[in-house]
Amino acid sequence: MVETDSTPWQGRTDLEDGEQGRRWHQVVQCGAEGSPPGIALLGLASDLGVRLNKGRPGADAGPNALRGALANMAWHHGTLPAVDLGDTNMAQDLASGQDNYAHRVTRQLRAGHFVLGLGGGHEIAWASYQGCRQYLEQRCRGLRLGILNFDAHFDLRLPAPHASSGTPFYQMSLDCTERAIPFDYCCLGVARTANTPALFRRADDLGVSHLLDLACRDEAATGLIQALLSKVDALYVTVCLDVFSSGAAPGVSAPAAPGIDPAWVLRTLAMVGQLCRQLDVPWLMADVAELSPPLDIDQRTAQLGARVIDSC
Repeated sequence: MVETDSTPWQGRTDLEDGEQGRRWHQVVQCGAEGSPPGIALLGLASDLGVRLNKGRPGADAGPNALRGALANMAWHHGTLPAVDLGDTNMAQDLASGQDNYAHRVTRQLRAGHFVLGLGGGHEIAWASYQGCRQYLEQRCRGLRLGILNFDAHFDLRLPAPHASSGTPFYQMSLDCTERAIPFDYCCLGVARTANTPALFRRADDLGVSHLLDLACRDEAATGLIQALLSKVDALYVTVCLDVFSSGAAPGVSAPAAPGIDPAWVLRTLAMVGQLCRQLDVPWLMADVAELSPPLDIDQRTAQLGARVIDSC
């Protein structure tokens, strides 16, 4: 049976299988602030940062496309509650939109939720980071936040004359410097051809650990992730969909060849969860960025982004 209302949260219903037959659309509650601790989905409906970074527009439609792709996926998260708290819209002011989103992230972390961010361009990363940082600072000043980014790009561009989807991790480095705490950033899937020598130099100067796209196989990232988790108090994970091959993810703002294997990323995310539990490092939130539905083919990118979200 397929529901016919206009919400993206609709899909097949297998009533004969009861609780074991549930899908995401049967679990997610919309707009239920104050719900018991579980999963909170927050969208940042923006491609303003992408356009400022000279990328292809369309990512502002990403959050609803991700919801639609998630809706019919089988639910394998037991009795964990899930709530969709809608989107923060940017309008024409990047910074204020990011601030609003960050405050919403902080509130949900304080409520005990694992936050799933739905992008939107990768400007979501600076907003998500600020939300996690505010939450940690409210608990204890100086706590270290690990940043794990699956991305073809370092996104360490200088925020001058303006911030964009290409600047969030440099903005994080500046924030860490102001707070006199280390910048704990690891980037997996970096494409040499998508990052200038200046960006590689900046990454080195900032102490960024990274793994090139061609090296992303087997257990190549295990040591980097273990090293990151060994020195931080909490973790934030972000996945830019342009890290994948254009065949698997055609609907992105800035495609980069050749991309990395989606199955490798999903296995690595599972490993991240296991290591966080073993090392007792709280994984606060994850987000998915750069889905541009107008550029997508057969919803390939949306489906892959939804699978990433389901794996976090």
